[in-house]
Amino acid sequence: MRIAIGSDHAGFDYKESIRALLERLGHEVIDMGTYSREACDYPVFIRPVALAVAAGEVDRGIVLGGSGNGEAMAANRVKGVRCALCWDLRSARLSREHNDANIMSLGQRMISLEAALEMVELWLATPFSGGRHAERIRMLDE
Repeated sequence: MRIAIGSDHAGFDYKESIRALLERLGHEVIDMGTYSREACDYPVFIRPVALAVAAGEVDRGIVLGGSGNGEAMAANRVKGVRCALCWDLRSARLSREHNDANIMSLGQRMISLEAALEMVELWLATPFSGGRHAERIRMLDE
């Protein structure tokens, strides 16, 4: 799977750990930055992830920040993006099963690194259930 990843300074450490995990799992990772802990504006790094997902250049995206809230909001401004702010395994699984989320947002200040890594693995492995949820998802993409 081709996966774009991006963060601001507050999500940088987790971004680096998640990027390493994705590469170990055999995924191709497109790192959109940031590349340090130096303070920066998150939309500069989140929007390119969202645009790549929406254009079909990558299969999925992962965005990170301090809380993950602003990152999810910025990503969801791009048509065709369904970015889910995930805070535990259940929210990660349901975002794929029921919402066909194509971007996951995580907050480095909100969850442990171990939880974040586990959530990423589950999110990537969980298929969209389709069925009754498919029509709702099509409405989002219009």
